[in-house]
Amino acid sequence: MAISVEKKVKKAITNYKKGKIFFPYNFSKFGTSTAVRQALNRLEDDEFLLRLAHGIYLYPKRHPKFGILYPSIDEIAIAIANRDKARIIPTGIHALNKLGLSTQVPMNVVYLTDGSSRSIKINKGSIKFKKASPKLLSVKSDKIILIIQALKELGQENISSKVKERIKQILLTVDKDIVTHDIKLAPQWVTEIIKKIIEQ
Repeated sequence: MAISVEKKVKKAITNYKKGKIFFPYNFSKFGTSTAVRQALNRLEDDEFLLRLAHGIYLYPKRHPKFGILYPSIDEIAIAIANRDKARIIPTGIHALNKLGLSTQVPMNVVYLTDGSSRSIKINKGSIKFKKASPKLLSVKSDKIILIIQALKELGQENISSKVKERIKQILLTVDKDIVTHDIKLAPQWVTEIIKKIIEQ
């Protein structure tokens, strides 16, 4: 029984490109949760799969020179969010990085979410999910959410002309009505700064 579950799981995985992230629930139709976990553990022992964290597996892609190509923290977080049907919002340096305002790639990333709060250790880094406020989740544009988080990370006194110019470029790609709606949901000082950037 267990062997057949393992074969089914392995066959299902090979239908996907290497580099894909899997969770035990992806294979629930093949057997009990215990049988699926045992199958995944054996596939990990055979180095067919790589375990990234508890209950998170990678179908590894290997480079002849660099070895295993690991997914980014962001890719892992998005896979978890998709599994949980949750929304996630990057914060801090990560938000700056996604907007092209920082080249730093943080190893420990915090996301705000409408899903469960938790921390997950991944290799040398970690992913932390924290409950987002209902107000922030009412923001319609993911770009505006990133701008709000980036400005909060920089702080009111540290917003350079370069940052303002980049934010203006991003705002031009968002529908004006959505910008008007979304900035009202930001902290007051963030709202004022965005308004000034728009008026420049």
